[in-house]
Amino acid sequence: MAEIDFPAEIRALRATYDSIAQVSDVDSLRREIAELSEKAGVPDLWDDPAAAQVVTSQLSHRQSELERLTTLAGRIDDLEVLVELGQEAGDEDSLAEAGTELASIRSSLEQLEVVTLLSGEYDEREAVVTIRSGAGGVDAADFAEMLMRMYLRWAERRGYPTKVMDTSYAEEAGIKSATFEVNAPYAFGTLSVEAGTHRLVRISPFDNQGRRQTSFAAVEVIPLIEQTDSIEIPDNEIRVDVFRSSGPGGQSVNTTDSAVRLTHIPTGIVVSMQNEKSQIQNRAAAMRVLQSRLLLLKKEQEDAEKKALAGDIKASWGDQMRSYVLNPYQMVKDLRTNHEVGNTSAVLDGDIDAFIDAGIRWRADSRKTEA
Repeated sequence: MAEIDFPAEIRALRATYDSIAQVSDVDSLRREIAELSEKAGVPDLWDDPAAAQVVTSQLSHRQSELERLTTLAGRIDDLEVLVELGQEAGDEDSLAEAGTELASIRSSLEQLEVVTLLSGEYDEREAVVTIRSGAGGVDAADFAEMLMRMYLRWAERRGYPTKVMDTSYAEEAGIKSATFEVNAPYAFGTLSVEAGTHRLVRISPFDNQGRRQTSFAAVEVIPLIEQTDSIEIPDNEIRVDVFRSSGPGGQSVNTTDSAVRLTHIPTGIVVSMQNEKSQIQNRAAAMRVLQSRLLLLKKEQEDAEKKALAGDIKASWGDQMRSYVLNPYQMVKDLRTNHEVGNTSAVLDGDIDAFIDAGIRWRADSRKTEA
C-alpha cells in the first residue's frame, strides 16, 4: 500500500473546504438562521400553518447546512491531530484510521461541493416527479414502474420523505404513468438532471420467443409550488373531470368519484390525482402540481426568449439521455456525462448518486460554456 502524503492531502482538503465555505457564505448563512429563528419564535406563528411550515422548513435546512460545514471543518482539524499523534508515536493503526477518515472526508466534501452547484432559481425546492411509459408496449410500462421504484428507493436511502400522488396502471403489467413528491430541500435541483428520456434494452419477460426488446420511459421533474409563488389560474381556464380511483387491472379501490383530472385549457397540461381519500384533497393536490408545471413553463419560456438568437435545441422522443442495458451485457450509461456502471441491479435499486452528481457537474459546466 502506497504511503499517504498526509500534509499535502490535508492542505488539499482545507483548500476544497475553503472554496465551499466561500460559496456557501457562512456569515450570511448564520444571519439567515438568526432571522428565521426570530420568525419561528413568534407566538402566533402557527395561526397560519402553511406559512409556519415554510419558515420551520427553511430554518431546519439552513441549520443542517451550517452543521454540515462546521462538522467537516472539525473533522479536518481532528484528522490533522490524529496524523500528528500517529506519526510521533509511530502508531500504524492510528495512521491507517487516519487514511480511512481522509477518504471519508474527501467523499463528504465532494458531495457538499455538488450541492454548491445547485444555484438555479428553483433548485432549493422540493420536487414533483412524473414518470410515463413510452414506446415499447408492455415492456415500456414495466420499465416505467422500474424507474419509479428506483427513484423511491433512492429517496429512501437518503431519508427523504416521498408521497405517491397518482398512479395509472397498465392493463398487463407496469404503469402508464405515476406522479410522486420528494419532500426534501434541493430535491428539485438534485433530481432535475434526471429529467428526459430513459431507454431499456433487455430480453423481454413478456415475449414468448425470448427476443430482445428496446423500450422507453420519460421522466419529468418540476419544483413544488410554494405559498409565496404567484401563479393565478382563472377558473374558466380549467376543466375539471371527476372519476373513480382504480388499482392494478382496473379493479375498483374506491366506490365514490373522488379522483380528479384537471386540464389547463390554454396549454393542454393535464394533471390527475387519485391517491387522496376525498375529491377535495385530490383537487387541491392536482392544483398544486398544475401550478408547479405552469411555474416551470413560465421560467422555460423566459429562458427560451433569452436563447432565441442562439437557438434552443429540445430533445425529441427517442433521444435518450440514459441507457439501461441488461442484455447482451450489463451496463447503465449516461449519454451526456459518459458516466457508466456495470452493476445494473444496484442502479435500479436506487444507487444513482454517482449519475446525479455527474449530471449536476455536467449541467454546471454547460451553463458556464453558454455564459
